[in-house]
Amino acid sequence: MFSRKRVKLTGKLAFKLTLWYAGIFSISCFAALTVFYFATASAIRQRTDLEILKDAKEFSSTFTNKGMGELKAAMLKEIESEGAGNMFLRLVDRNGEELTFPVGSDWRDSDLGKAAIRRLGGEKEHFFETLAVPGRSHPFRVLTYSIAPGMVTQIGQSLEDDERLMEACSEVLSVTLGLIAVLSAVGGFLFARRALAGVEEVTKAANEISNGAFDRRVEVKDRGEEIDTLAETFNRMVGKIEVLIREMREMTDNIAHDLKSPITRIRGMAEATLIRSNSPKDFELMSGSIVEECDRLLVMINTMLDISEAEAGVAKLALEEVDMAQVVRDACDLFQPVAEKDQVRIVQRLAENAMISGDKTKIQRAVANLLDNALKYTPQGGKVTASVEREDDQVILSVNDTGPGISELDLSHIFDRFFRGDRSRSQPGTGLGLNLTLAIARAHGGDVTVTSVLGQGSTFTMSLPRFPLPADSHLFP
Repeated sequence: MFSRKRVKLTGKLAFKLTLWYAGIFSISCFAALTVFYFATASAIRQRTDLEILKDAKEFSSTFTNKGMGELKAAMLKEIESEGAGNMFLRLVDRNGEELTFPVGSDWRDSDLGKAAIRRLGGEKEHFFETLAVPGRSHPFRVLTYSIAPGMVTQIGQSLEDDERLMEACSEVLSVTLGLIAVLSAVGGFLFARRALAGVEEVTKAANEISNGAFDRRVEVKDRGEEIDTLAETFNRMVGKIEVLIREMREMTDNIAHDLKSPITRIRGMAEATLIRSNSPKDFELMSGSIVEECDRLLVMINTMLDISEAEAGVAKLALEEVDMAQVVRDACDLFQPVAEKDQVRIVQRLAENAMISGDKTKIQRAVANLLDNALKYTPQGGKVTASVEREDDQVILSVNDTGPGISELDLSHIFDRFFRGDRSRSQPGTGLGLNLTLAIARAHGGDVTVTSVLGQGSTFTMSLPRFPLPADSHLFP
């Protein structure tokens, strides 16, 4: 059980981020403390060298101004102040022969530092080296200094105090580094938890949504731009999913309702004919009615498939150069008999050279839907005006009617799938025409809008880009 918990803990992103943060911060501090340690050691070494060199220069000045006797006295005084075990002084000639050695027998005849005497010469008046002394646990810093022609003084200073200082410094830095590692781990964990709090909330919301809580949203807080952006994007995605699911449910209900009516009629006609009649003519009439109802069902199903393909971005557009004015002119000629029958006048206002790049068949279908919709709700003696005009890089098609208009409540749902207003329920149709028109326009990179005034009529406006669409234009925006 403990092993499983450990695996679960180490697999968490917060734990991994903590390790990374603590590791990088600790390594950085270790590097900084290492540089500090060696810089401190170098500074201490330079201080020691300067003190020894200062003593050598004072001895040289004493010898020059006061002679050998005063020099020996000064050297003896220095030895007494520092301690015979921590320092040695001697005067030698260029061959290394001792001229005087004011210290006891501990240092007499020692070869310590004699090799440096041979290195002096030319412009080099002094030479520093660090030497290990047999029988002593700490090395000596030895200066070989030429105080006069043919005379060399050697001053050795024990580095015991310096090394003890650096050992204390090393202990302090080690403890400091340990504390930094612990504090960086704790701080890294807190920072990681705070940074991932938004992700955990998104995960929690996703789990709740997966259980059916589609109204759940992630609260957007001031937790950093990336987390806030994630929360906003997640909320938009959930909102779109909620709308899609609601539309799917509505579509399913509408499909069930619209399929139920013709299927019920088909069954009713077949049942009535089988029960009440044995005449071949009645069976022929029943067959004809069934074919009509089936054709109506096929039209509705095919229209739904076309809408779904366009909205899903999988409808291929056979792009070609299309003259919108000619398309509208042909559509008006097609609907002219219907308009004359209903005593409705069709007026055309078509701009020349209104060329676009699009799928001609689908655009013809969209234009036909708009004209059919306008003629359907325009009363006798009314007028339908179809106009095409160029505007910058777009071609604008407007279809205006003098019908009863659309209420504000219905206007916001006019392009919804299967939506039919109160006035349209008495008219034949499936409630898919305007939704299909919108899908076709958007598949071409355009749009469809509507304005309406009750009692005066409505105007549907379809805007399409004039310039050719890219190769993947079948994608629905």
